[in-house]
Amino acid sequence: MSAVIADDTKTSDGIIGIGEEVGIEEVHLNLGELDLTSNEFLLDEVDVHIQQNLEDDIVKEALKTGVDLRQYSKQIEKELLDVENASIQDYIKESQNIASLHKQIAACDTILERMEMMLNGFQGDLSSISNEIQTLQDQSITMNVKLKNRQAIRGELSQFVDEMVIPESMITHILDTAVTEREFLEQLHELNHKINFVKEQSFREARSCQDVKDILEKLKIKAIAKIREFLLQKIYSFRKAMANYQIPQNTMLKFRFFNEFLMANERHIAKEIRDEYIDTMSKIYYSYFKGYSSRLMKLQFEEMATRDDLMGVEDTAKKTGFFSSRPSLTNRSTVFTLGHRGEVLTSELEAPVIVPHAAQKSEAKYTFECLFRSLHFALMDNCCREFLFVVDFYMATGSVAQNLFDAIMGKTLTMFLKQMEDYVNDCYDSIAIFLSIHIIYRYRSMMQKRSVPGLDRYWEALLNAMWPRFDYIMQLNIQSVRDCDPQRLRHIDVRPHYITRRYAEFSAAIVGINQSYPDERVDRLLGQLQSEVENFILKMAAEFPQRKEQLVYLINNYDMMLAVLMERTAEDSKETESFKELLQARTQEYIEEILAPHFGGMITFVKDCEVMLERGQAEQLKQEERRVQQIVRGFNNDWKKALETINQDVMRSFTNFKNGTQILQGGLTQLIQYYHGFQKVLSQGPLRNFQIRNELINIHHVMVEVKKYKPNF
Repeated sequence: MSAVIADDTKTSDGIIGIGEEVGIEEVHLNLGELDLTSNEFLLDEVDVHIQQNLEDDIVKEALKTGVDLRQYSKQIEKELLDVENASIQDYIKESQNIASLHKQIAACDTILERMEMMLNGFQGDLSSISNEIQTLQDQSITMNVKLKNRQAIRGELSQFVDEMVIPESMITHILDTAVTEREFLEQLHELNHKINFVKEQSFREARSCQDVKDILEKLKIKAIAKIREFLLQKIYSFRKAMANYQIPQNTMLKFRFFNEFLMANERHIAKEIRDEYIDTMSKIYYSYFKGYSSRLMKLQFEEMATRDDLMGVEDTAKKTGFFSSRPSLTNRSTVFTLGHRGEVLTSELEAPVIVPHAAQKSEAKYTFECLFRSLHFALMDNCCREFLFVVDFYMATGSVAQNLFDAIMGKTLTMFLKQMEDYVNDCYDSIAIFLSIHIIYRYRSMMQKRSVPGLDRYWEALLNAMWPRFDYIMQLNIQSVRDCDPQRLRHIDVRPHYITRRYAEFSAAIVGINQSYPDERVDRLLGQLQSEVENFILKMAAEFPQRKEQLVYLINNYDMMLAVLMERTAEDSKETESFKELLQARTQEYIEEILAPHFGGMITFVKDCEVMLERGQAEQLKQEERRVQQIVRGFNNDWKKALETINQDVMRSFTNFKNGTQILQGGLTQLIQYYHGFQKVLSQGPLRNFQIRNELINIHHVMVEVKKYKPNF
């Protein structure tokens, strides 16, 4: 306890004073918060403080033991005095140490003062160093900017010098190396770059341009001379007999930069070479296609359609030949039948061209559309190649490329157009012209896919020549059918007429071709032709005295035309639907016609009774017993024989067995329906009381007999 007090009171204020303060502290400690000297003490809080002092452990212990507080207070004071005296003695014993400690503290203060002075000096030095670093940083930034500027100037100047200087290797290759060598082409690119660079710097008045200008001019002249000689030699090589001009063209494409160099540096030389190329190729193409066309057209069939080879012209024995409705020779098509001619639009569209001398050796002959295809396939192939060459070599686009192409191919195309117009104006083979029109459509589409518009105007000119002629020939055929007089024709029968067969074959051919590239003009012309053919058939049918023969004739013709159209065109075409309706109507009328002679009484009776029953006149049927007896007994006696007669008549009347079978089945079905209706009528109203009903043949017996002629019934 004394040690703790001594420790806490080691100060320079004196030992006794410290001890007194300690005693006072102890007194205050014992009194706690019971301060009776305070003027601000509130009496209403006295009880609270008393209660808190009573809760002190020492006070509680004293109260429990019944100690006298006064005696106890004196005892405490005595103990405190003893402690104070012990503490004083301790301080006296430690006085030397305290003095030593005081001296040490004074020495430390001196050392710390010197250190403070040193640190202040260091702080001043650091401030000076910071200013120097800032100065060095500013100098570094300035030097860095100067370095970058000098490097930029050095790069620009170095590049300028490199592009301005003419190396010895360039001079050597331009003067001595062949133009076909890779080194020459590389140095030519470099020379062109230097020429452009010097021109650019000349506008900026760079003095160094004067040092190299003369050398560049001499090198340019030398390069132009070598390029001109090389290109002209290639162009002249086109003119050699039997030469394949595509090979030197490919060589020129490898050196397309030569033309670019000439266009940039000597345009009149470039124009000279271009004009020479245009003149040479124009003559080559004209000569080649003129010769090929003349030799090719000699391979055409000698027989050609004339104005007399029309649909409505009479098919006499004298006219059985090339342009009749039947082919007379092998490999020869007709005017109205497509046959294998349609292959020119499919498998043979891109077939190899016809070689005239090979065809002459084999004595082969061709239709006009085959020759037209071969000629224009060769033209299209060469024109595509030539147009792409012009675009690539001369760097031409748009109208410039088209003008160059026209200058090269114009003479040849004019010759072709004149030849085609001459042929078309004398042609009466509408299928040949229509096939040629669709060949043009397909070749034009192919060129559009290749992005070659060079022949667009030529194709349009050809179409403008061919469409009016096709329309004219169609109108001639329409007029020929319209003017056809049945009475002037030779003997006619119920079989399909050759004019309708011509129409069926021709219409199927035109419709089939027109499906790929539909045209309203064709639909309009075919509609007119169909109308005239239908009128012609009706006029021909009117020549037969009996209605049944008229119907047989109409059905045979409609069936034949429908069969041809369905075989070679779409089943839902307008022409097919029209003839289906006509055939169905005439067939139904014919069935009524063949049933009437044998079962007319029953059919009429059934129809009359149905009308009377609908009107509520059933009582009037009582008067029909005699009529019913005649009908029933007549049917019972003759129905089997009538079926056989109808079967023979139908099978003999129709040239198409399948159609005849269908008509027979339709007639028997109609008969069963009438007989069933007859039995139904007899079972209604007063008719059910007729005794004759018992003689009716069971309808099942009739159906069994019908199955002999109609197995699928």
